[in-house]
Formats: sequence, structure tokens, C-alpha cells
Amino acid sequence: MSTEIFVGLDVAKAQLDVAVRPSGEGWSTPNDEAGIAQLVARLRALRPALVVAEATGGFEHAAIAALAAVGLPVVVANPRQVRDFARATGQLAKTDQLDAGILALFAERVRPTPRPLPDAAAQLLDALLTRRRQLLEMLVAEQNRLGFAPKPLHRSIRQHIHWLERQLDDVTKELAHQIEESPVWRAKDDLLQSVPGIGPIVSATLLGELPELGTLSHKQIAALVGVAPLARDSGTLRGKRMVWGGRASVRTALYLAALCGRRWNPQLRVFYERLRAAGKPKKVALIACARKLLTILNAMVRTNTRWTVPASSAQHSC
Repeated sequence: MSTEIFVGLDVAKAQLDVAVRPSGEGWSTPNDEAGIAQLVARLRALRPALVVAEATGGFEHAAIAALAAVGLPVVVANPRQVRDFARATGQLAKTDQLDAGILALFAERVRPTPRPLPDAAAQLLDALLTRRRQLLEMLVAEQNRLGFAPKPLHRSIRQHIHWLERQLDDVTKELAHQIEESPVWRAKDDLLQSVPGIGPIVSATLLGELPELGTLSHKQIAALVGVAPLARDSGTLRGKRMVWGGRASVRTALYLAALCGRRWNPQLRVFYERLRAAGKPKKVALIACARKLLTILNAMVRTNTRWTVPASSAQHSC
């Protein structure tokens, strides 16, 4: 009986560190075209059951895409989940090779499920969404500084604010252009925006950052996004259920859509009012609405069915 092989891949800007279990083999290679080609050749020969890398802000994209292109099972793991796993094993020291070893052990013990990687168009959409969030954060920071900065600095800050606003407008237009260029995305965007509470930015976030929408069960998609309440019980103690983890940007977009939907979406409005009447806090009720909205969207995309808005309801979106 052959032993399954698991690979951990620690990615840095300049270098890829590899660890193999159960053999304990390890090596490093440059994170460039030649190094990635060498990595692919060696891993194809090993035929691993699973390769796990961490999300590192984009440095992993080229290597992961090359491995996936030759049919190797690859997972890009959540860094927080891997850190928690490392602490649980007692591994507190940190070097690139140690990190690769932890990733290989994580692959062997946890065995996360590989999912198809987004194509180039989806990666571009995700990059545009990320850039839009960065510009918004910088814009808010500069607007806050304007209130406290000495008067001689106001002109410089206002100029930067105006530049950021122009950049934000350009990125938002490019988002819309990318969606319009793709017939598949255009159809899905039209379907998503048929739901009261879902506007162009929320729709683009779902298209770019939640490609699994419509392919998973309602429980799986809720856990993936991070809107499923998690138990915190121990013995006779019944802790407060909380949501955490998942894809924060998608969860934020759904929360904002729920804020709008509780007023303009008839189904969410009734659901929200019922929860509030039962004594649920506002934020708990809104998170529950976000989860319900995600369930509705997941079913709509799976069946390719548009939302049917009652004639009496208003047409508004966020």
C-alpha cells in the first residue's frame, strides 16, 4: 500500500520553501519563472495527495496557478487557521522552512478540500475590489486628518482627497466595465441585482470574491463567508453564539445589503421585524438577515432564477 504524500509551500516575494510529509524532505527555490517551473517538475514526480500554501497577498498566485494547471490538488489556506493549528501543535518558533513544515502537517492532518482556482478575469475583478477598498480606507484617513491638521496643511490634504476621489471613481467605473465585458458575469450581475438590497458594489464583491456562490449548500456557503453562528459551549455553560472567520469583505458587503434590505426587501423586512419582536438585538438580527440573504442568493444562482419583487414594494438598492 503506497503512502500518501502531502506538501507544504511557504511563499515569500523572492523564495518558495517546500516541505514534504511523511518523508521530511525539504528544499527552497526562487519565486520566479524558472523556480516555479522547477517546483512543478519536482511535485509532479512526487504526485502528492494535497499541496497547501498560505494566502500571502498575491505572491502565491503564480506558483499556485502553475501547480493547478498541471492538475495538482492545491489549497490556499487561511493564514489564521494555519497559525492556530501551529499553536495547537506547540510550534511557536517561526522560519520559512518551519512554516512549510507546518503547512505540510496541516495538509496531512486537516486535509482541506481543494477548490477550483478563479480564472484570470476573476482575479482581476478581485484585485479591483481590493484596490477600491484600499482607496476608501485612504480617503477616510485623509478626511479624518483634515479635521485635526494645522491650517497650513489643509491645502495638501484636500488635494490628496480630490485625487483619491478621482481614483476611486476610475476603479468603480473599471469594475462596471469588467462586468459588462463578460456575458456570463453580466447575466449573473443582472440576476443578483434583481434582489432588493443588492447594488453594483455588493454584486461585484460576490462575483469577484465568492465564486463558490451557487455551488455549495446553504450551510457550507454560510460557513465559508463567516455568517454561520458558532457554538461556545463547555459542560453546563451555554456560551453566546458568535460569527467570526470567513471572508470578511464578503461578510461586510452582505451586512450592508442587509441594512438596506431590512427596509426595501419584503422578505428580509418581515424576517428582521420577527427577530426584533422576539427580543433579538439589532446587530444579531442584521447578521441573521445577511445569512438569509446569502441563502437566497445561493439558491438563485444555483437555479439561475431571478428575484420576483412584489408590485407593491419599492425599488431601491445599496
